[in-house]
Amino acid sequence: MLASYACDPSQSRGRRHPEVPAPTRSAFQRDRDRIVHSTAFRRLVYKTQVFLNHEGDLFRTRLTHSLEVAQLGRSIARTLNLNEDLVEAIALAHDLGHTPFGHAGQDALNSCLKAHNPDSAGFEHNLQSLRVVDMLEERYPEFDGLNLSFETREGILKHCSRRNARRIEAMEPGGVARRFLASAGPATSAVATQPSLEAQLTNLADEIAYNAHDIDDGVRSGLLTLDQLEEVDLFDYYRREALAQHPGLPSRRLLFEAIRRMLSAQVYDVMEATRESVRDAAPRSVEAVRHCRPLVGFSADMAARSARLKKFLLQNLYRHPQVAETTQTAQQIVRDLFAAYMADPAQMPEAHTARFDRFEIESGTSPDRLPKPERVVADYIAGMTDRFASKEHERLHGRVVFPL
Repeated sequence: MLASYACDPSQSRGRRHPEVPAPTRSAFQRDRDRIVHSTAFRRLVYKTQVFLNHEGDLFRTRLTHSLEVAQLGRSIARTLNLNEDLVEAIALAHDLGHTPFGHAGQDALNSCLKAHNPDSAGFEHNLQSLRVVDMLEERYPEFDGLNLSFETREGILKHCSRRNARRIEAMEPGGVARRFLASAGPATSAVATQPSLEAQLTNLADEIAYNAHDIDDGVRSGLLTLDQLEEVDLFDYYRREALAQHPGLPSRRLLFEAIRRMLSAQVYDVMEATRESVRDAAPRSVEAVRHCRPLVGFSADMAARSARLKKFLLQNLYRHPQVAETTQTAQQIVRDLFAAYMADPAQMPEAHTARFDRFEIESGTSPDRLPKPERVVADYIAGMTDRFASKEHERLHGRVVFPL
């Protein structure tokens, strides 16, 4: 039974292109199925989470990360009587716009766009995920994109710069970008709102998932040690608890057990803290949720412990010299690809160069303007997997950067 403030698919705000409802699936179940069958979703299996694809078969990828977010999100949603199907759809789609080589690729592509055109909106992976499901997937005869429901699209766009939000709002008044325009002054009458509880929950499940699996992958890679992790109170508490119950537990099993207990503690904390927030705010509908403060979150104590874990991972894993070295190389690949395609667009497949010659409505452009070449190039690069980007770089520059 859904809570009164959960998203009911029968009350969805609908799709950009009206469709006859499916006879056996809800709107959100249909969204999930379209995402799973999309080309962009399949590519996630060869896109970096932290460690590049060639560095090992057992490290997380964007695909396995998305599956873990969906699992955690559904578990929490079920207990809170929120819509599991919507949480799953958002979770499976939230990273569709990520570039090859993870955040390194994203930062490089953003710099390329800004350097090429100072007026460019740059690159935001959340906005790119929305572009994927709204226009870049080409599967249906009646429309571009996947034509997902408003609620799924809203959850995908979890962050957005005000500049890009204004562009989206111009094309879709009152749509998924409206909430990012609050307090923008006299230029807009937008009222501060929040996304659905399902969207809020998926955002937090994302954080829980990557903190846990980055510990696992960090230790597996040898860049982190269990001794180092003793300084992280959130992890070390459950490591010591596991050892007290299972003395002499081998290090690998100890790592798994500590992570499992840490995950469970965070999940139960979110459930209890969110129940308390909902009780205090007493929303009676999805619309009421939108006008409350954020309601899904950790308790104050767990939020502080989670923040310390994130700080530890930033200092000891994400900024590790070995990770930094591959990051710099990955960014150079993206910069080289961008320069090569801008100099000679014919190096891209015809399906992409054809976009220079046809009119289309894009976020931030009016219907009578052609897509800018740099945005077409960015879309092409963003859709690449790690291995394809490396192969393309080898083809265009004649040297192997990353072994495949």
